[in-house]
Amino acid sequence: MEIVALASRSFSFDFVVGENLMNGAIFYASKYGSTREYADWIADATGLPVYAIDAHEADPADFEFLVLGSPVIYYKLIFSKWVRRHLDAVLNKPTVLFTVSGAQAGKKLDGWIKDSLPPSLIRHMHHVALRGRQNRQRLTWYDWFMLTIAGLLNRDRQAAREEVQGFDYMDRDSIQPVVDLIKELQAANGSDALPHATNRQNGVSEPAGSEDST
Repeated sequence: MEIVALASRSFSFDFVVGENLMNGAIFYASKYGSTREYADWIADATGLPVYAIDAHEADPADFEFLVLGSPVIYYKLIFSKWVRRHLDAVLNKPTVLFTVSGAQAGKKLDGWIKDSLPPSLIRHMHHVALRGRQNRQRLTWYDWFMLTIAGLLNRDRQAAREEVQGFDYMDRDSIQPVVDLIKELQAANGSDALPHATNRQNGVSEPAGSEDST
């Protein structure tokens, strides 16, 4: 699989909105706040409006491109039902997905996405893997119990420690691949915008298709 390095850019939150840029929006789900924080950072960096999916403040069909954000909890994306309800609208326009979890980009995360989303969307979207936060003190009793059991049974010792002890990988700079995709979409203005689905993380891009409390 060919890995293509993204062009190096200095990170900046200055974003100029032109008159002819595509009209997009961020829709996200969040349980403990990490995904909401990433969505707000992306909104600050790009000027896009941001909506929690449970607030019912906007319709994804009203925008020319979408940025969707979801945590991965118990190996599933928590907004999968919302995506299926709006699938026709999502597939009708360029879509960027950012996931938030303790896992890095790779086969394990790809498998969780495959189990959560329709194949048609996976082929269509551009995915960026962001790493989140699990604060053990903020967990519900049920989540605390389930993650403790999962940690005891997990053969991946690093992942097991994170499930039992928590973790914090939140990094504002890591949204840069999402910001880059948004700028590409707006600059394309609907003409052959992001034609090939990709996975992106930490400055690399690769073709797509292929456990936390956030």
